[in-house]
Parts: sequence; structure tokens; C-alpha cells
Amino acid sequence: MKKIPLRKCVATQEQLPKKELLRIVKTPDGEVVIDLTGRANGRGAYLKKSREAVESAFKKGALQRALECPIPNEIFEQLRTMFPL
Repeated sequence: MKKIPLRKCVATQEQLPKKELLRIVKTPDGEVVIDLTGRANGRGAYLKKSREAVESAFKKGALQRALECPIPNEIFEQLRTMFPL
């Protein structure tokens, strides 16, 4: 039986399989990007693939805490377009 890697969502605090989460990365250059491959270099934080998790992370400042840097509004706008209401 193959082990399934689990990661914790920074917004909901749920432990989920890595494939059910979206990775947000602060690159070594200090740029914040959405990592669709899950392999980008840098400090990463995971978000559940849902509109509720995105809104919760925005309101709580969970991504800012996890990545230890301010998150540009463009990132949240991209996330909102990925998960419409």
C-alpha cells in the first residue's frame, strides 16, 4: 500500500491529501506565486481547493503568516477566479 502525503490547509487547518490542495509559494526572490505543479522552489503554504478556504485565508491573513510576507491582491484575485461562487 502506497503512502499518501498529507498537508495542512493554512485557512481551514484540515489535513488533506496533497492532490486536494493548492500550493502558494514565496520564491527565493521574494515573489509570491501560485504553484500549480507543486514543485516550485521556495517556501510553500497549502490552501484547500475551495472558495471558502480562499476567503477565509484572505480574512484571517493566514497566507501572510505562513509565508512571512505580504500577499499581493492579484494572488487573491487569481484564486477567486479559479474558484468562482
